[in-house]
Amino acid sequence: MDIRLHPSVLSADFVNMEAELQRISAADAVHVDVMDNHFVQALTFGPQMVKRIVEVSPVPLDVHLMVNHADAFAPGYAEIGAQSVTFHVEAAHDVGSTLRSIQSHGAKAGIALKPGTPLDPYMEFFHMADMVLVMTVEPGAGGQPFMSEMMPKLEQLREYLDQNGLSPLVEVDGGITVETLPIAWRHGANTFVAGSSVYGHGEPADNIEALRNSVKSEERN
Repeated sequence: MDIRLHPSVLSADFVNMEAELQRISAADAVHVDVMDNHFVQALTFGPQMVKRIVEVSPVPLDVHLMVNHADAFAPGYAEIGAQSVTFHVEAAHDVGSTLRSIQSHGAKAGIALKPGTPLDPYMEFFHMADMVLVMTVEPGAGGQPFMSEMMPKLEQLREYLDQNGLSPLVEVDGGITVETLPIAWRHGANTFVAGSSVYGHGEPADNIEALRNSVKSEERN
């Protein structure tokens, strides 16, 4: 059973970031949310902080850009060492060109869709992307409840990928817990961003293991 866990440092202790990163060494990557206070109403990390996280993290970086003018900014995060860079289709002028530009700098390229954004206008880009992120909350703040109404959208994505022989990672972000992860997995996700359910209580390593174990007895539809 192959799932990927990407804890979000949005829920970590920013003052002790290096130590917080060491606590998730059992994860597959660390999810780093870059917000600009324009595309979303929050402000987090910029390139300098992300570069420093690259230097000290025991796991690769999965950078999620929630910024306007994604075409201009996305390639720079690939240049500073992120393993993958995901940008929102709603914030890009030329989705295909931005995907290619990220990939040309040696990183995996992903596209993200807000809950209200349909899949159909962007299906051509699923053939180019290394990851497709379906938001299961409105982007911009941690701790929101999981939107189960996104499951038909997730299922539609999985069906399209399977029918076309495509294999990008299918990531979900928002409200992921031991209860909701199996739901998203059954509907086609294989990569999970978890913030408060990893850092919010107890030991992150134990929480990561619990999230992995949550699908051991599950069977995907």
